[in-house]
Amino acid sequence: MSTHPARSLSRVLDDLGSTLLDLLHGDAGRAVEIGGVGIHDPHDEQHYPSHAIVLGNGVKGPGQIAELLYDLHAQEAAALVVRGPIEDTEQIERAVAESGVALLALTPGASWAQLAAMLRTLLSEGDIGQGEEHTLGGVPSGDLFALANAIATLLNAPVTIEDRRSKILAFSGGQDTADAPRVESILARQVPERYLRHHEEHGVFKELYRSERPVHVPAPTLGDQVALPRVAVAVRAGDEFLGSVWATLREPLTSEREEAFLEAAKLVALHMLRFRAGTDAEYRLRADLVATALEGGAGAIAALGRLGLVDEPTLVMAMGLAPDDGDDHAHVTAEHQRLAAALAVHLSAVQPRSAVALLGDVAYALFPVTSDAAHARERAVQVASNFLQRTGGRAGAVIGIGSVALEPAGLARSRANADRTLRVLFSGRSSQRVAAIADVYVDALLLEMRDLAISNRDELSGSLARLAAYDAQHNAHLVETLRAWLDAFGDVIGASAGVFVHPNTFRYRIRRVAEVGQIDLQDPSARFAAMLQLRLMDDDGRTRSETAGPTPSLA
Repeated sequence: MSTHPARSLSRVLDDLGSTLLDLLHGDAGRAVEIGGVGIHDPHDEQHYPSHAIVLGNGVKGPGQIAELLYDLHAQEAAALVVRGPIEDTEQIERAVAESGVALLALTPGASWAQLAAMLRTLLSEGDIGQGEEHTLGGVPSGDLFALANAIATLLNAPVTIEDRRSKILAFSGGQDTADAPRVESILARQVPERYLRHHEEHGVFKELYRSERPVHVPAPTLGDQVALPRVAVAVRAGDEFLGSVWATLREPLTSEREEAFLEAAKLVALHMLRFRAGTDAEYRLRADLVATALEGGAGAIAALGRLGLVDEPTLVMAMGLAPDDGDDHAHVTAEHQRLAAALAVHLSAVQPRSAVALLGDVAYALFPVTSDAAHARERAVQVASNFLQRTGGRAGAVIGIGSVALEPAGLARSRANADRTLRVLFSGRSSQRVAAIADVYVDALLLEMRDLAISNRDELSGSLARLAAYDAQHNAHLVETLRAWLDAFGDVIGASAGVFVHPNTFRYRIRRVAEVGQIDLQDPSARFAAMLQLRLMDDDGRTRSETAGPTPSLA
């Protein structure tokens, strides 16, 4: 078991070094707490957590590596990972020494995505919501990697802890002494399909599901690849099958070690349950903190502090789903939860300090940005658009983006603006799926003015009232004609084409508009008043007076 702190580079190398990572240059023992994982993208603005491990996917050659090391020094990164093997040069060694950023190599064949997932798993200990450290069986609660190392020590054999789908949750050190299939499983973080099929065909899983004892698996031979024998034990919580622990053997287990393996499986179950419960509790706590921050009150600063977002310009994203009468409540709720979780994953990749919580039917995200409002708005729209492109047209999701909050007190206003934007997107007044409040501000104002008119039971007045009443009595189209003329800025040809009538007919109607409505169409104030009242009418362009009686209404 590693004796190094969970969020240290030494601990990362202890757990992943023998299989995935090699330290090329630098001091792994620096007393720095790793702040998170960053992904280098030369074509985008970079935002890394403090003391991040940066994954340099695509970074090649001594020149590129050295240049990136110096850049990462300015951002206080802890380490850079590049694909191995690399040419070891004095330029790289000097850059590491001068920047203080350690250089690690990712073994050929390993997946960047799996490395990122493993690193985040290792670094999750001590995250938000955890108080004093708890232990189970002398191992920090939920730390499956430490537990895997402890079991490997008991058995004198490298082990993996797997979930119900044979995905590798954690593994011990010493995997380099195992066989090729085990190394392949570690690199992919998943047992290879051909071995799963072999186990299925030979009844290994069936026996594992029903047996209370360790299951011994003879060494399978698939093609030219010969594997070592294995022993597996099921991990259960009552009747629930949680997963399994697998050991690769070079010599049979003694009876004492077999009993120790059985007891270890019970401990694994406790850790897996604690980890699952802790994840649920952390999500609930995070949602509470986001909600508190969005209120912008006295507790906002403390909440932002626990979220790691103090003293940082932030804006609020609000994601909602278009209502669908054909879906039941349970389906809609599940879809909200899935999309909120997907948004959290997406934002954590592009901006690790983001925080997402589902509050009611809306998923809110706190998204750190620069203080330049225009640049912040542009980046937020791009990030949100990329997310919706990845999810396709699923569930009709739309995202509204609020204003930039330079201080905690501004978050309540940012949330209100995100909600206003969301309402515009749902109203059909915009064909966009993502918009910022600055893009739809006038439409938001019009919706709010319409709400006020409805609340006050206001009625159409003046010219529009006379035109609407005339249309209702004579089945005329004077309101429609005025709307088309105003929308076309007085261009009769364009306006007549829009309502599919001859230009001469349209000219006659517009003269009738001026006569019946007693409106001077040459007066800018009269035109503005007419345009405003038209905007406040029903969305289909009619007033209630056209269908509900003689009293013209604004709603």
